Amino acid sequence: MADEHRDELPEDLDITAYVGPYVFPNVNRRRIPAVMYAVLAVACFVGWLMSSNGGLLAAAVILALVTAYHLWTAWDLEVDQTEALSVASRTVGFPVGHASAQLAWRGLRSRPVWRILVYSADVPPTMRGLVELDAVDGTVMGEYTEPNPEDWSQYGLGETATSTDG
Repeated sequence: MADEHRDELPEDLDITAYVGPYVFPNVNRRRIPAVMYAVLAVACFVGWLMSSNGGLLAAAVILALVTAYHLWTAWDLEVDQTEALSVASRTVGFPVGHASAQLAWRGLRSRPVWRILVYSADVPPTMRGLVELDAVDGTVMGEYTEPNPEDWSQYGLGETATSTDG
């Protein structure tokens, strides 16, 4: 049928169009909207001076506060995802196979931190770990490792250290 609807993947999920590793955007991009808010705040303030409209003054104050917060939280991301994975693999103490990195934020100032989940390189993985790393200065904020409790035997990958036979 010519008019039949066909499902297809969105372009950003199409693996045939893969052009390289994903690069997390730097958090310091928050400075761009901060400048736009500052320009708008100045315009509102000038409008208040010319018209004595209290709403424009309130808008100028609110926009100035939003500008200050954006500038206050515009951290420069010094540690990229590749370096974060490298630090995590050195921290856990076992050879790392599969890993996943997530950029998260802590506190009122939204300080960026990497949360890295790692699995050991053996098949099936016998260990797993979680490392939290400050993305601004690279300090390890915490780490946790444990034997992998997942049972991989149903997939034909053998028994894990925590599996038991009845």
